Amino acid sequence: MNKQTFLKDVVLRLKSVLPAELNPTALHEPAISDLERDYVKACLDSGFVSSAGNFVNQFARELESFTGARHAIPTVNGTSALHLCLKLAGVQAGDEVLVPALTFIATANAVSYCNAVPHLVDCSPETLGIDPARLDTYLAAVCQMRKGQCWNRSTKRIVKAVVAMHALGHPVELDLLMGVCQKYGLELVEDAAESLGSRYKNRHTGTFGRLGALSFNGNKIITTGGGGAILTDDDELAAKAAHLTTVAKEPHPWDFVHDDIGYNYRMPNLNAAFGLAQMKRLPDFVQKKRHLAKAYEGAFRLSEHVRFLTEPEFATSNYWLNALILDETVAPYLEDLLALTHSEGIMTRPLWKPLHRQAPYQDCPRMDLSVSQRLAKQVMNIPSSPALGVADEDK
Repeated sequence: MNKQTFLKDVVLRLKSVLPAELNPTALHEPAISDLERDYVKACLDSGFVSSAGNFVNQFARELESFTGARHAIPTVNGTSALHLCLKLAGVQAGDEVLVPALTFIATANAVSYCNAVPHLVDCSPETLGIDPARLDTYLAAVCQMRKGQCWNRSTKRIVKAVVAMHALGHPVELDLLMGVCQKYGLELVEDAAESLGSRYKNRHTGTFGRLGALSFNGNKIITTGGGGAILTDDDELAAKAAHLTTVAKEPHPWDFVHDDIGYNYRMPNLNAAFGLAQMKRLPDFVQKKRHLAKAYEGAFRLSEHVRFLTEPEFATSNYWLNALILDETVAPYLEDLLALTHSEGIMTRPLWKPLHRQAPYQDCPRMDLSVSQRLAKQVMNIPSSPALGVADEDK
């Protein structure tokens, strides 16, 4: 198939799914209704729009109910949530933390905020997340155990934790990854920023490690404008997280007593009010996004050179961002395809640039990253807003 024929074929398949009247079609835009306006107005009317107010606690309870986590602590964004997850997991300055090379840079930034060192690992072509089997083989070759701790033979640093990022909403193979963590004494921290509504073997992502982080950025499945949350089943860690996110201030009606170096990370009441309304609609969002994914899967089922990324057999995905994977014969046309889709009013984007190609992390320790490098040249994200996944009878 020549380039022009291939490009036109992909665009036609996309248009067979997308509503013609929505042009341009955003990559992922929030669904905002009168419900969100009512909740925000109620917050404004209360006068509590910042760090005080009841909506933050209500939002936390909704997250706990939906995810099954014992505790949810709302934060100002997903990066702050992940930063505190790592800190609470015991990551210290000079430790190494295993992170996927194929992820948004915030995953590695959160490690750096702890003055720790990201150690880049490769991903699975099935999930786009960490490949546990290859990670096990790699750690066996480069690390050794001393008194229950994993040490990097080359750098002489402790390898403390692994961050499992559920890419595009698709869960990693958590059973196998938890086995690797147990074998090497690693803390498992889940970066579930993209996977609210996704489940691994019927259990919600973000609840397998001692700590998990969510994000409610404007392009996520639900949004608070900007926000995140820490998930944990550990009562002590939850109390510590709540304390640190409120600048480690001791409760007192007027005095300012701080017993630790804390962070101004608590989600504002106004954002939580917006998020509370979004949580009421989350099951519908998940259903619509899964319907949209099925439509895309059907449209590309007979494509000779493009595969639609589907959920792994062990998971139920929220399909946060749908993705097409170009085979290697047409991967050189990815930039042309991005340009054509944008010119046609279809907003698309490539995957993230692998972390070892980003200036702050180009010298980090890393394993062979051939799968990540290949996928970065083959994957294109396509429009995934919940509103695009209307039921057949509503079309």
